[in-house]
Amino acid sequence: MYQMNPPQPVQLPPEPENKRLSVLQIMLIVLVLGFAAWYLITTLTPKPEPYGTITAGVIGARYSGDCLIVRDESPYDAEGVTSIDYIAREGVTVYRGTSVCNVYSSGFSTREMNTLQDYRNQIKEYQIKLLSSEITTDARLEKLASDVMTQAREVRQLISGARGNMENQESTLAAAISNRQAYLKEKYSEDQRMTRLYDDEQSQLQRISSWTKQYAAMSEGVVSFYSDGYEYGLTVANYESFSPAQVRAMVNGKKPESGVLQKGKTTIYRTVRDGQWYVLMLIRDSNWNPVEGAEYELRLENFKDTMVRATVTSFTRSGGELLVRLRVQSSVEPVLYIRTCTGVLGDSVSSLMVPSRALYYQDNMPGIVLSENGYEWFIPVNVLDRQGDYIFISAIQQGVLSEGMTVRLF
Repeated sequence: MYQMNPPQPVQLPPEPENKRLSVLQIMLIVLVLGFAAWYLITTLTPKPEPYGTITAGVIGARYSGDCLIVRDESPYDAEGVTSIDYIAREGVTVYRGTSVCNVYSSGFSTREMNTLQDYRNQIKEYQIKLLSSEITTDARLEKLASDVMTQAREVRQLISGARGNMENQESTLAAAISNRQAYLKEKYSEDQRMTRLYDDEQSQLQRISSWTKQYAAMSEGVVSFYSDGYEYGLTVANYESFSPAQVRAMVNGKKPESGVLQKGKTTIYRTVRDGQWYVLMLIRDSNWNPVEGAEYELRLENFKDTMVRATVTSFTRSGGELLVRLRVQSSVEPVLYIRTCTGVLGDSVSSLMVPSRALYYQDNMPGIVLSENGYEWFIPVNVLDRQGDYIFISAIQQGVLSEGMTVRLF
């Protein structure tokens, strides 16, 4: 029999004390977090460069517009032209008396050339027949033939992509062929049939020459066989006489009326004097006032940009357009085939440029601090312009600053 005991009172655990952070603890945590943030920022953030370099820069305004090129060129034409055989190479400099081209007149026909080729084919076939009948070896002829084959292989290699000058190689090959033909003509000079064939060839050449006129250069210049028709009416003698409206018409493709080629004539070539050319530029900013005699930077924009220095000879403002006439003393090669293009004229001034952090004030005077071999000194400057993170400066005392010097950054 179990003895029943009354239930005993249950003792609950004491409630935990609600502990709060003290003000001192909170301040300590804030200081630790702040120090950690400062450490990370100073450790991970790259330090700014303490020094910079003086560089060259250009400041100034830019004026864009449409350009009409004027070259000091002379076109040459002829009547009744059937074909032209070019002797001089395109774009080379020729001198007075240099053969430029042969022009075939209307009395000439392709039948005459076909007859000449027929005689030459007969000469070739008969030469082959005579050579095949040779019994002994001709050492000189074999050497000449070997020279021809060697030069022909060189040409073939250039065609396949080998490095070299194709024009020079073709000339060398032509000379080798000519030497071989001269020897064959001498070798068979006693053969009557061969002599008759050579006489027929010469007679035909003389017949063709009666319809041929050879043109030689009248003065020194760059020769070109390309023409656009402007050469007759747009010249260095009259380029200053055109109004803005007339220049706009020429830019749009209308040739000057005084430059229309006479009916029945064909331009066969032109010579261009090198070293100086002109530009008629229609500036889009008609409010700009250029300075006559001042030199500007001109960039012609086409498939290959050209940068030159141009001098203002005169300007005209009319009909809401500003026409600026410019003289360029430079090689004519970049504009030999350009008549119109867009361009940018720069009122540019060369200056020195430093990072904006290099600017330092001493007694309310702007300047920079030069650094060299551990020594630093203050140089007063004039601030000319600001562009982004850089400033354009000029020293108050001329000659003390130059490109490449080291400056302190602040």
